[in-house]
Amino acid sequence: MYLSRHRTAEGPRWALDGRYLPQGLALDRLLEGPVPELGDTLEGLRTGEAAEDPVLPPVEPYQEVWASGVTYMQSREARELESADADAYARVYDAERPELFFKAHGWRAVGHGGEVRVRRDSRWNVPEPELVLVLNNRMEVVGFTAGNDVSSRDIEGENPLYLPQAKVYDGSCSLGPGIVLAGPDGMRDLPIRLRISRGGRVAFEGEVSTSRIKRSFEELAEYLGRELTLPSGAFLMTGTGIVPGEEFTLTPGDRVEISVGELVLENDVAG
Repeated sequence: MYLSRHRTAEGPRWALDGRYLPQGLALDRLLEGPVPELGDTLEGLRTGEAAEDPVLPPVEPYQEVWASGVTYMQSREARELESADADAYARVYDAERPELFFKAHGWRAVGHGGEVRVRRDSRWNVPEPELVLVLNNRMEVVGFTAGNDVSSRDIEGENPLYLPQAKVYDGSCSLGPGIVLAGPDGMRDLPIRLRISRGGRVAFEGEVSTSRIKRSFEELAEYLGRELTLPSGAFLMTGTGIVPGEEFTLTPGDRVEISVGELVLENDVAG
C-alpha cells in the first residue's frame, strides 16, 4: 500500500494507491491504531476518486522529523575525516546509545519537486540520502519514505556542538514522494541511490543497501520513544551510507535525485 499527500482546491488531501481518502483525514489519525489493523482501516476509507498532482511532502505540518547519525561505516569515516573531534564519531558508532537529533517540523519539510537549500554561511554542503521510518504513536514502524538530510559538513566538523546549525535550517529537509506501508522486515535490504546532476551532467552518484546499517530500525525507533511522547507519530531518518568526497559541495542549480527502493525523490538546489 502507498500513501501520498496532494494539494487540492479544498486543501491538502491524502490518497491510498492513487485514490483519494476522505477530505480532512489526517495522517496521525491513521497512526493511532495497532499496525495489523491499519490496512483494513485504509481500505474502508478509500473513496475511489483518482488523485491528481501535485504531491506535497507526506507529513502533517505539526508532526516531527528526527534523524539518526553515524549509523553506517561510511558516515563514521566521513565524520572522522571532517571533524576536529574525530573520536566522538568513532565512539557513538560503537556505543550502545545511538545518535538522535531533531531535524524539522513537518511544515518545514520540502516535498518531491521542491527546492532544498544550502546555508549561505557554509562552504561545504552535501545531500544525505536516507530511508525514513514512519512511526505510529507507539513507535512502531508502519512504513517508510525517502529523505534528504541536507547538511553543512564544515560547520559540524568545526565543532560537534554546532550540529543543530549544520542540520536544521530552512530547506534542509526533504521527504517524499509518498509513504510505502511496510514493516521493518520489508526494509532491511533496500537499495539507496544518490545522483547529483550539474549542468546536465552527473556530478556525483553512489549506492548503498540498507543491509549495511549498523543498528536495526526497531532499535532506533525504541530509543527515539524513550522518555519522549510523540502522540502524532513521527518520521525518523535512519542515517546515510553515501557521502560525497571532500572535494564536492552542493551548488545552486544542482539537481539531487534520491531513490529508496522504488521511491524516487527529486529536488533542485535553490539559488
